[in-house]
Amino acid sequence: MLNREFIEKQLPGTAQDPRNRPLMRFGKPLDPRNNSLNFIRLILSLMVLFAHSFYIVGAGNGPIFKDENLGGWAVAGFFGISGYLITGSRFNNRLGVYLMHRVARIIPAFLVCLVVMAAVFAPIAYYVQHSSLHGFFQTPTTPANSIFANMFLKIHNYDIAGTPAGVPYPGAWNGSLWTLYFEFLCYLLVAVLGTFAFFKKSPWPMVAAFVLSVAIWANLERIDPYIQNNADFNLLARLVPFFLGGAVVKVFSKRIGLSWQGATVAAVLAAAAILGLEGFGNQLAAPFLAYLLLWISTWLPSPKLVMTNDVSYGAYVYAFPVQQLLAVFGAYHWGVWWFTLAAFIATMPLAIASWLAVEQPIMRLARRRV
Repeated sequence: MLNREFIEKQLPGTAQDPRNRPLMRFGKPLDPRNNSLNFIRLILSLMVLFAHSFYIVGAGNGPIFKDENLGGWAVAGFFGISGYLITGSRFNNRLGVYLMHRVARIIPAFLVCLVVMAAVFAPIAYYVQHSSLHGFFQTPTTPANSIFANMFLKIHNYDIAGTPAGVPYPGAWNGSLWTLYFEFLCYLLVAVLGTFAFFKKSPWPMVAAFVLSVAIWANLERIDPYIQNNADFNLLARLVPFFLGGAVVKVFSKRIGLSWQGATVAAVLAAAAILGLEGFGNQLAAPFLAYLLLWISTWLPSPKLVMTNDVSYGAYVYAFPVQQLLAVFGAYHWGVWWFTLAAFIATMPLAIASWLAVEQPIMRLARRRV
């Protein structure tokens, strides 16, 4: 009689089936329960806050490296990490479940942020500007229209009833939200790619998709005349390579784990691409940048509360309106550093409230419905 251990080693579909064993060649896989990705994303959110402080206090663009300021590099990091995680989510879930999770993660907290800006931030600024709320609900862009026009992630109106005004960066309550539309388009792109079996069976189709995205960005000047210099296409072309760079790391994750040796190689290749290639080097470096961030998450200490509570999204969507409201009250006179500190202190309670009251409950409800 064949014993159970021998049968389990031979039968397809069992844990011992050689076809189901990880193909890891070196390095360790990312431990989903023991990493500091939440903390890294929070740091990236605060980098965006700091970068925006320069604009909001009227101090220029801030530090710029290879055509991107700190906020641009932070967004690239966000997209790289998302590309890794979201690709894993798509490949492990049915399309309907995947889309439900993506909508639950990004849309509800976004809508609440729109309402908070229209019902709290804008009225305060309008009162400061006019010494009353007379005309607030009828002045273009009306509060109701600011919500309705922007509720599908595409930001059409940045002001609310002519506020904020009298500040160094007038007419925009939230200069961070525009990226969410393009991030969701990346979610849809991976949703489509995940319907083709060959994207799951081999890593090379994803590599081809990434290379194509870099080629489009590198040749954007030649493409622009055919799309009438469409701004949305240009922004998407700029960001998709960073997202697919993270996806490339994910599809190779069973073969190439996270290690200091891999991080060293990734750092060298990223530096070579960024420093050596004008115009598209940043995008070409995307997989290596994503690998570095993932590797850092395996050893960077993270506060335990942050490991289990992802407040980075709330920090990202509320930082800009908080900064603008501070500016309305004249805080931009404090200078970049003190202004940034004040904005950080004022933003975090809103970020925590967003996580505890909106994001976490909605995500739990979405998981229960699967």
